[in-house]
Amino acid sequence: MGGVEQVIAQIARGTHQLGVGVDVLSLTADPQAGTVHTDGYRAHRARINFEIASTGFSASAFLQFKRMAKEVDLIHYHFPWPFMDMVHFASRVNKPTLVTYHSDIIRQKNLLRVYRPLMHRFLSSVDSIVATSPNYLATSDVLSQYASKVRVIPIGLDKAAYTTPTQDRLRHWRDALGPKFFLFVGVLRYYKGLHVLIEAAQDTNFPVVIVGAGPIEQELRDQVARLGLRNVFFLGYLDEADKVALLMLCYAVLFPSHLRSEAFGISLLEGAMFGKPLISSEIGTGTTYINIAGETGLVVPPSDPQALRQAMQTLWNHPEEAARMGQCAEQRYWEHFTAAQMAKSYFDVYSVLLDPSPS
Repeated sequence: MGGVEQVIAQIARGTHQLGVGVDVLSLTADPQAGTVHTDGYRAHRARINFEIASTGFSASAFLQFKRMAKEVDLIHYHFPWPFMDMVHFASRVNKPTLVTYHSDIIRQKNLLRVYRPLMHRFLSSVDSIVATSPNYLATSDVLSQYASKVRVIPIGLDKAAYTTPTQDRLRHWRDALGPKFFLFVGVLRYYKGLHVLIEAAQDTNFPVVIVGAGPIEQELRDQVARLGLRNVFFLGYLDEADKVALLMLCYAVLFPSHLRSEAFGISLLEGAMFGKPLISSEIGTGTTYINIAGETGLVVPPSDPQALRQAMQTLWNHPEEAARMGQCAEQRYWEHFTAAQMAKSYFDVYSVLLDPSPS
């Protein structure tokens, strides 16, 4: 489950607890597409037929969406997903609508030229837009065009929903990795800045643990081998209990994403939730809303391995300061980023859209 999927699940579960009936429509490659009941909401999965630039398309989703849209009071989209823009207009939706705007479209510049008219028509048509951080709202050229109907609802996580690892599992990872290591968790994608992290790990002796799999994993492994690094460890995809164990045991969480494709940073927030000092890059997105420079951790320029290395060295050599930042990070999580706060904020938006008249 990726970051956006996790956010949708958290919103669905949280708003259901506030009395909202929730149906989620998504696409799946599983030939056994159907409906799953989970955590109080229904997840409907339409069979994907093909993909273009990581965007799934499904013929059956048109009919399924139109049928579902007739039965609900309000429709909540998640952007970007160009296929759903098409479904929205083809179904002639006449219900209150909002969209959570997760990210600008960064990489597919040529396709964006084709998609842009549909994108603006779609964003113009919805009743409300939610940005996930004030930082992203302030730096997105697209969102600035719709500022009058944008509000900010930060992504939130439910710590109680995370698996508690056993003492045996904690002991296993402590024995394997030692008492002090830096941790990255995430899908290994082009915008995560991991090539910068690997370069920053040169000429250092602190362990850097990378958890996750993804399309550039082999490229990163080749870089480590080429540089002859012995302090960078790839653990691949791990289950939830192992991930939580590593978050609990690590010294600090690294998040070197260097492009705006990284709109928020779920695993960075997880680091804060577990009371860890953070290191991230300033890319004008939600990462610097989570990580406040000098308070919850350190913030460095993007694509700057020397600055990243210096930040790691600073935390490594100053454990008391690192512990203070970790405490501040956890406090900031509880103040701004819980799933309950996020769900209540969405509930309030739903309420306004369904009854816009002043009380």
